[in-house]
Amino acid sequence: MAQNKGAIVRYRAIDRCLRKKNGRYGWEELAKACNEALYDAFSEHFSVSRRQIFLDLNHMESNAGYRALIKRTKDGKRTYYSYEDPNFSIEKTPITEGEAEQLKETILMLNRFKGMPHFEWMEELLSKLEDTFHLKGSGESVIGFEQNQYLKGIENITPLFEAIVNKQVLNIRYKSFKANKPITCEIHPYFLKQYNNRWFLFGWNTEFGMITNFALDRIEAISPMFAEYREKPDNINFDEYFDDIVGVTIPKDKHIEHIVMRVAPDRYPYIKNKPLHPSQHCYDKEMRITIDVIPNSELISLLLSFGSQMEVLEPQSVRDMMREHVKTLNKFYK
Repeated sequence: MAQNKGAIVRYRAIDRCLRKKNGRYGWEELAKACNEALYDAFSEHFSVSRRQIFLDLNHMESNAGYRALIKRTKDGKRTYYSYEDPNFSIEKTPITEGEAEQLKETILMLNRFKGMPHFEWMEELLSKLEDTFHLKGSGESVIGFEQNQYLKGIENITPLFEAIVNKQVLNIRYKSFKANKPITCEIHPYFLKQYNNRWFLFGWNTEFGMITNFALDRIEAISPMFAEYREKPDNINFDEYFDDIVGVTIPKDKHIEHIVMRVAPDRYPYIKNKPLHPSQHCYDKEMRITIDVIPNSELISLLLSFGSQMEVLEPQSVRDMMREHVKTLNKFYK
């Protein structure tokens, strides 16, 4: 059970008790109400302690909580709790300072979608949030994201996202940079990923009998198909799917290579602080770095981007791939 979710369930359970005008609620009754509410919310049995009830009451009274005015009535050895104002409820209170700060951060994050196709509704939502909770700032951005709202194919994000959520089989007309004419594919969509400021769709390609990816800027048309949706294979977890590569391309019949690189002294600190891959290890004395990945075209492009400031030492297969690209470049700059 998430701690914050559990706390909110307890606060609301206590709130319902304290609002009852003829109720007599000591800490035992409040704990029982909390246990019942937690069971309804999470289908688990809990045992809320006396100490937890006191902590919850103190939080509800605090400025960080709900600023509730809670009356304590002694009857013999027992203490009963109720609101001083019987019309008070935490459901009626404005958001707290902490909640306001979190909401501000959320608004900043949502602002990155402004102006993007199919996200026009975001403009109205943000305006309502800012006006309702008095969170409107200077209007100037304080954080920038690498996002090209004019990128070709970005208009496909919404229909593809909806197809993934709704498990809708798609007919996609696609034309790669290398092909002379477009192809048509039956795709069972699973996942959208952004890499190097481009978006890619991953899904089951019926023709190939495997998961393939499609660059959104090369998709020419999308239409729904009346076919049974093929669920994502159980052994595929997209949180881990890209762990062994740089980029989005997983080559066939290739395995992870231990790649060793020598880096120029003035470039080494940059790469050390901004790793090429999570598997990166640095060797300061030799100015060398290593990564363990499956070689693909994105890796070669990344390594070439460092020019003469990086040399691949091992394995020979990756050195050969680099050499072929350098030979081609050399033809242009003789």
